[in-house]
Order: sequence, then structure tokens, then C-alpha cells
Amino acid sequence: MSVNESSKTGFNYSLLELSNAKLQTSLSKLNQAGDASADSFSTTLKVSMANLQSQTIGMLTGSALGTDKADDPNSLGALLASLEASSTSQASKAAESAQVNGLSATGRNTALFDPESAYNMMSLINNNDVIYKAQFSQLNEMKSYLSGMQVNGKSLGNISASTSNDDIKTQLQNFASQYNEWRQHFDEEMQSDGLLAGTQAAQVARYELDQSIKNIFNGAADGIRGLSDLGFSIDPNTKLATFDSAKLDSVLASNKTGAVNALQQFSANFARSAELLISKGNFILNRLDNLDRVIDYFADNKTALQAEFGLGDPVKPTGQVAKALASYNQTYGILENAV
Repeated sequence: MSVNESSKTGFNYSLLELSNAKLQTSLSKLNQAGDASADSFSTTLKVSMANLQSQTIGMLTGSALGTDKADDPNSLGALLASLEASSTSQASKAAESAQVNGLSATGRNTALFDPESAYNMMSLINNNDVIYKAQFSQLNEMKSYLSGMQVNGKSLGNISASTSNDDIKTQLQNFASQYNEWRQHFDEEMQSDGLLAGTQAAQVARYELDQSIKNIFNGAADGIRGLSDLGFSIDPNTKLATFDSAKLDSVLASNKTGAVNALQQFSANFARSAELLISKGNFILNRLDNLDRVIDYFADNKTALQAEFGLGDPVKPTGQVAKALASYNQTYGILENAV
């Protein structure tokens, strides 16, 4: 499977820290069974599991600005490259183990000293596969919303001195409604337990559009201090746009030229911000590309990973995760039971 379109989650899981070094260490322990005790290997594998589960997805994609760069050794792309480099070796060893020992009826690799810990690791892999697909779906939907916001913002640039006051008022009211729809649709997913929690691309998108509306320099040359002077502002508590039509009427009556110029400047700046957020090489598409490559890696190596660690528990997503996963599977023609 390959997704041609190019979401750190609220789940404290991190699969890709299962790097080449850790896989090779585990395999080395297996090959040295004659020189190491079962208890020693079991402890080593359990410690690796504990470390894996304690890390967050931010170590892959970065919770600070700029850490999605390809040259960052801790970036998702760098870690994925490390995994891909060792996939051939892993697949060969796993296939050999499967041919000799196979898996038990319960899906465990009984050739391991600690089949249960390995099985739990595969359960974690299965879970992350689902989470990444759900994240991809949500972030891809955000990209579509941003495209719509770009169009909506740009339309305000058509306002001119000849536009009636009632028409200006209606357009600003509509823009406030559209902005609030965007905020409310994704704010829940960006809470601490949401699919996009801590996701840099989503956070930057929300922040940039918010700051664009709050910009006090639009219309400054005409004595206007941004949209707030026109009655359009962001509520500090709800973070939603509010519109005071009476304030707009007052400014239009005293300084319509300044109001129109402010709206045209805002329109250009807002549309440009939205455009940059979804442009190639920027936050949204970079994150989608990283998620796409991880999802592809899982698909290409799932059989080898299961042969090595066991089948793992199947994932039974609920709520927003199930909804986003269903959307992903429908979009890319994947059967529900294929996960």
C-alpha cells in the first residue's frame, strides 16, 4: 500500500523507537541462548518494553518547532530510515525462526525466552498502526479545512469602497462562522486525549490563523488597528471569533476607506498564512508524508515482525479513533479486518 498524499498523539506510545539497535540487541540475545540465562534475557526484553511504552510520539515528530526536519537524528524520518535499513536482516532472521519453530496456537513465539513480553510488544505495534492511520485521516481533513479557510479569507479581498455596508457586515459574519466551524471541529482532537494532541502541524495551523486575525497592523496607515477595530475579534476564553456589527457600523460611517483597506490587507495576509500551512515542504504535508512512510513500513514488514514477536492482540478502536480509522480505510480501499 502506498498513500500518495503527503498527524505525537495523546497516546503515550512510540513504536519507532524500536530502532535497529534494539532489534539487533534482542536478536543477539536469542542467538546467544547458550551463553545467557532465560531470566537475564527476560529482564532485558521487559526493560526494553518499559522504555518503549514510557516514551511519547513527540520523540518521533518533535513537540518543538522545527523538529520534523529530515536532518534531525531524532526525527520521524531519520528513525524510519534506520528501521528500513535493517528490515532485510530482520525479515530474514524472523522468517528463519518462523520456519523452524513457528507460532503457538495463541500467537506467541515460543522460541523466545519471554514470549509474553514479545507478544506485548507486537500488541503495541498493532495499536500504533491504527493510531497513525487515524491521525493521518484527521490531519488530511485539517488540510482540506485549511484550503477552505484560504478561499474564505481571500474572498474578503473583493470588498471595495463600492461594497454596501450591509454586504460588508454579512461577509464578516460569514467569515466568523466559518472560522468557528474550523476551530470547533478540531479543538476536541487537539485536547490532551485527542488524536492530534501535541501534533506540531495542527498546533502551528491553529496558532497561525489565530494570530493572523489578531494582527493589529492591518489598516494601520488609515488609523485602523486590525480587525478588532471593525468589531471582529477572538474571545480569550472560548478562542472563537466574535463579531460586533454595531462597532463595524460606527467605523464604516466615519472611516469606510480605512475599514476597506484594513479588510483587504487582512484578506491577503490570512489567505497567505493558510496557503503556507498546506504548501509542499511545510508543516501539514511534512507530517502527512512522515505518517505515510510509517504506515507503509508497517504494511511491508508486518509479517516479519509477527514472526519475530508473535501476533499481538488485535486492536479494537472506539470513539473518534474508530471513526477516523474507518474514514482512512474507506478512502484508501482497505478492508476493516485487514488491520
